[in-house]
Amino acid sequence: MILLVGINLRPSLAALGPLVDQIQRDTQMSDTQASLLTSLPVLLMGLCLLDTGRVQAALGQRGGVTAGLVALVFAALARWLSPTVSVLLATAVVGGMGIAVVQALMPTIIRSRAGSQTAILMGFYSTAIMGGAALASFAAPRIASAQGWALAMGIWALPALAGATVWWRAMDATEPVAPTEMQVSVSTYPRSWLLLAFFGLGTGAYTLVLAWLPPYYTGLGMSAQDAGSLLSALTLAEVAAGIGVAMAVGRFSDRRPIILLAIGALTAGLLCLSLAPLLLAGYAALLCGLGIGALFPLGLIVAMDHGQDAAQAGRIAGFVQGGGYVLAAVLPVIAGLLRQHLSDLTPAWWLMTALCLVLALMALRLRPGARLS
Repeated sequence: MILLVGINLRPSLAALGPLVDQIQRDTQMSDTQASLLTSLPVLLMGLCLLDTGRVQAALGQRGGVTAGLVALVFAALARWLSPTVSVLLATAVVGGMGIAVVQALMPTIIRSRAGSQTAILMGFYSTAIMGGAALASFAAPRIASAQGWALAMGIWALPALAGATVWWRAMDATEPVAPTEMQVSVSTYPRSWLLLAFFGLGTGAYTLVLAWLPPYYTGLGMSAQDAGSLLSALTLAEVAAGIGVAMAVGRFSDRRPIILLAIGALTAGLLCLSLAPLLLAGYAALLCGLGIGALFPLGLIVAMDHGQDAAQAGRIAGFVQGGGYVLAAVLPVIAGLLRQHLSDLTPAWWLMTALCLVLALMALRLRPGARLS
């Protein structure tokens, strides 16, 4: 069930990249507005995730995940039936809130049920999220070429409906009782802010390539289908890296060597994008995908490592994801502004390359056995 839910959390974003040029042509949407289609959901995801305790108290685990998936169903259907700028922006908000509710609840659900296997299951959950993105980025331009981009944006209502139905029918209604101790807000600990910044910058690389990699390559003369295939290849590399993390992370009490290896791969991929984007397109996709695909689950796993129980781990994950997604939402907007005013996305890749150095310095502080302090 967790894998089925995870697959539905990125198609509404990943389908956009290969279709941006077509959407802008048909709707007269500017580059800045187009960037909001990715940034608004990510920003809403962050804001909603900042208070996971209230989300769980209001909706519960069973009802909350179901409600989040139903929001994705309605957002996709609205894009299918009324593909206008205002509807696209409004559904970006609705979809972002739906994703946020699910992602607010899932770490606590996993930690409370998986116990010592939490890191492994979190790895597979993160991989499912990236797998959904890979499917959408590959299929969307092909559906659009045959049936139009509105259908390519709206068809993702079907797997979301399937996920909501299965979750509601199969998930028991019994909520685990959270411990009453350790209720001090995790935001009072400096360590929490380090974890937030680390997750946010790593996720920023993901949102940046998700929004702007296909338009970057179509601007260099590549077809929309080929650019979508390149993004799909990148996300398949993310899936491979996520599976690798899920299988190997339990063997490493010190996560830092894996994290630094992931940052190195991402940096190398960004250099390929900046220096020789057409010649090294395949290497750029592979290396960026491996780096991002490993950093995403590792950012969550390291954050949850700091929790003393499922409840605190869930609060940490919510805070880290909440602020992290707000931070990650900024990068696609910066890239959109650069494209609109400079007609070039290369400076955005150089900016992310510099941020990789910051990530590496942060990673060195993530020693094993650390707790909030």
